[in-house]
Amino acid sequence: MDKLYIIIPAYNEEETVAAVIAQWHPITEQAGAGSRLVIIDDGSQDRTLEIAYSLKKQYPNLTVLTKENQGHGATVLYGYKYAICKGADYVFQTDSDGQTLPSEFPIFWEHRKDCGLLVGCRTFRQDGLSRILVTKTLRLALLAAFHVWIKDANSPYRLMGCTQLQEVLRYIPKHFFLSNVIISVVYAKKNLGVCNYPISFLPRQGGENSINIKKIFKIGLTSLRQFSALQRTWKKEIHEKNQKGTPWNKKCKP
Repeated sequence: MDKLYIIIPAYNEEETVAAVIAQWHPITEQAGAGSRLVIIDDGSQDRTLEIAYSLKKQYPNLTVLTKENQGHGATVLYGYKYAICKGADYVFQTDSDGQTLPSEFPIFWEHRKDCGLLVGCRTFRQDGLSRILVTKTLRLALLAAFHVWIKDANSPYRLMGCTQLQEVLRYIPKHFFLSNVIISVVYAKKNLGVCNYPISFLPRQGGENSINIKKIFKIGLTSLRQFSALQRTWKKEIHEKNQKGTPWNKKCKP
């Protein structure tokens, strides 16, 4: 059976982390032997790490990691690389704020061999108009920058095969801010297969959202600069690959 690693970054989520662990741990019990639920504390300043550690005896498939604060993008990359290093067959990423539902995961697992990247498109959203606007704006920005149309590039609900993901991560700069976004772009650009499934997206289940309008604007500017720099790098790489007869959009098996 396939071994699944569920990667959940957590930063100052003392109000939600216990519930999220309780909700997602059964998925690892239903998946293949050796599957793990991995909580990655991103240098929290509250009791997130303490609470997660206290639940390890109660939940046998729970792994708790901690590292210095680097932000969501760096933390999911850390988690993906950890899962690959530990020999996972598939990695699933979601967030620790309780906005996603484990009950919607089975269709992803059932179709895991159909696509390289299975993404939950946040169709039934309850997280506010500003977040919906960000998703729509991001969609247009990616179309302009990379010429790909991705419905929900930054969705925190995604399943990927680790063998292919390891190759995809080679294209992601170490300190890229919106890692999941660029991962989505690579899967689309390289025709690796992107499948979209509608999911619900609940209001935050506790704690405070650290992202406000000011931060969204700042993130947007940073992302545009990074998109531009990455596009230039990729264009150079495409040219070099074409010279060697290795096209950018060469298909790979999921």
